[in-house]
Amino acid sequence: MILSVVIPVYNEVATIRSIIDLVRSVDVGMEKEIVLVDDCSTDGTRDVLKQLAEERPDLKVLFHEANQGKGAALRTGFVAVSGDLVIIQDADLEYDPHEYPRLLQPILDGHADVVFGSRFLGGGAHRVVYYWHYLGNKLLTMLSNMTTNLNLTDMEVCYKVFKRDVIQGIPLKENRFGFEVEVTAKVARRRLKIYEVPISYYGRDYSDGKKIGWKDGFSALRCIIKYMFTD
Repeated sequence: MILSVVIPVYNEVATIRSIIDLVRSVDVGMEKEIVLVDDCSTDGTRDVLKQLAEERPDLKVLFHEANQGKGAALRTGFVAVSGDLVIIQDADLEYDPHEYPRLLQPILDGHADVVFGSRFLGGGAHRVVYYWHYLGNKLLTMLSNMTTNLNLTDMEVCYKVFKRDVIQGIPLKENRFGFEVEVTAKVARRRLKIYEVPISYYGRDYSDGKKIGWKDGFSALRCIIKYMFTD
């Protein structure tokens, strides 16, 4: 089996080498394919990725010529994967790749089609950061659950694992952080077997380069309403 790790990247020159090294170092009991999609970074990340692509033939590096958003970068990555399983990894070191084996296990055991990580189930270290982000996340997760009839604890989490045929079979449209709402609604509508696994969270603040903001919260709310009525 092959695990495809899809990493959307935008202005992460300070962390990109570290996250690639971490992903490569993790033993998941199978071959790994690393797919990086640069969403038109402007801070030197693109130059680093071009150099790494020449040095490391095991990396698959794709480039957007205009900034489109995380959702668009993930769509590009999902098309390019060839692995049996697909996991999303942010490039900012907030999430620990050493937790891949735990996230993969429900699928490998034959129980799940999709696995969500959860920062709120306990069982790992958590940096204490923004109360209002936490509250907004819980509110959006609750509203999402009301429209999908799921009982997730962390809809907005980065770590989501899919069987490749599952994620490649879902038509995705959202370009920015609305991806999280959209993909949750669409896996729920397809009555796939979904599991949650507790994970750690090493959150950044805005001085470290955190990008999501209050506008994205309103966009997520719009998406919750939108995908309640449409696929």
